[in-house]
Amino acid sequence: MIDGLKRYPSMKDSGVPWLGAVPKHWEVLRLGALLRERGETNDDNSTTEVLSVMRERGVIPYAEKGNVGNKKSEDITRYKIVRPNDIVVNCMNVIIGSVGLSDYTGCLSPVYYVLTRRSKADDPHYLNAYFQTKPFQLSLVRIGNGILAHRMRIPMELLKCEPFPRPPADEQAAIVRFLHHADRRIQRYIRAKRKLIKLLEEQKQATIHRAVTRSLDSNIKLKPSGVEWLGDMPEHWNLKRFKFLARVTSGQVDPRAPEQRGKILIAPNHIKSGSGRISLEETAEGQGADSGKYEVRRGQVVYSKIRPNLRKAAIARVDCLCSADMYPLTVRESELRPEFLLLILLSVPFTRFVVDCSLRVAMPKVNREALGEGWLWYPDLKEQDAILRSTQESTSPLDMAIGQAEREIALVREYRTRLIADVVTGKLDVREAAARLPEEAVEVEPLDEIDDLPQDDSVAEEPELEASDAV
Repeated sequence: MIDGLKRYPSMKDSGVPWLGAVPKHWEVLRLGALLRERGETNDDNSTTEVLSVMRERGVIPYAEKGNVGNKKSEDITRYKIVRPNDIVVNCMNVIIGSVGLSDYTGCLSPVYYVLTRRSKADDPHYLNAYFQTKPFQLSLVRIGNGILAHRMRIPMELLKCEPFPRPPADEQAAIVRFLHHADRRIQRYIRAKRKLIKLLEEQKQATIHRAVTRSLDSNIKLKPSGVEWLGDMPEHWNLKRFKFLARVTSGQVDPRAPEQRGKILIAPNHIKSGSGRISLEETAEGQGADSGKYEVRRGQVVYSKIRPNLRKAAIARVDCLCSADMYPLTVRESELRPEFLLLILLSVPFTRFVVDCSLRVAMPKVNREALGEGWLWYPDLKEQDAILRSTQESTSPLDMAIGQAEREIALVREYRTRLIADVVTGKLDVREAAARLPEEAVEVEPLDEIDDLPQDDSVAEEPELEASDAV
């Protein structure tokens, strides 16, 4: 993709240490010389379309955000108006990439800065690309207010003084054309890898489903369980209410307390759905947590009670904390292995049961009373151990292949990040390459292939000015 790209023939010192040299014919201006705050508010309720900004996805309708971050206010008259081609900056999370170019007319929380071009000659896609560069985002730490880097508030009066490289208009267009072409190729690669991961995960789920509902013996005799959502079960297996085999820990602790803040904090978005794997391990202090959490002991099962995340469960590897959106479960190990309970929690029948329970209540979650009345099916400990060994042997190669594909996605995303920074800050000259690019039809990505809400987003993306922490 970058074969044949060269550096600019003549460079000059930008005067900014992290930016370094820029092409001699580029300007380096203050951000405020290129962008100004829109300054419109929704006082007259002119729009009911509420927007949000999420890392990796940019500006999206609030309805597409899912169950992450804080909730929108009941009163949106104080919200700021945003229009197409505006750049929206989350003043609390811009350092970790919560910034994007809007395709919509709508409104959003006062925690955002809504920036619009001073000159129509500037390409909004180029201006947004500069905001996406990691060197620029990280440079804002020095002007931020706060202790935690990823929760620093960036004052507008300082942001508008930040340096901003400005190529000529035709060169901005060439840069945008090149980056769009590169991004399409990268997205096609990522979609292909995601399809592979989906197939591998389906194969893994089928293996686990057979083991946890039919044992290892294909000729096993079955009997009706008497439970509609479970159906038949192995004849010699046991059936008991959840509450007689596992207990939900109660009582929350303050994650800001000295003895708690250094502990790992697990939230639903830190667990990859259906996998039993925790994808992020960061302390409560590092995540800026300030609302009540549950204590979790090593070896306990943690299970998300929120409906969109009901297949998110894992076993804690260390003493830690978990979000109030999760249940820490203590298992009666004289009858049930925690690892076997984890397989049941991730299974299709049990997920069907908890989804049905969550639909019967006002909030989209399964409460502990309903969970306690659910049924668990299981063999004796010896057979549980055999099933766990067998599923581990069968699924380990699948996990390795999934992990490899995920690492390849991470690497190509890292490459994309570096490419944007090098091109937008003038380290690579793409003018000739952009001129040679073929015309490409705009690709419409199927909805089932669009990214899930980023699994690695450990930080709430829309902190209201008065809201408490939502991690």
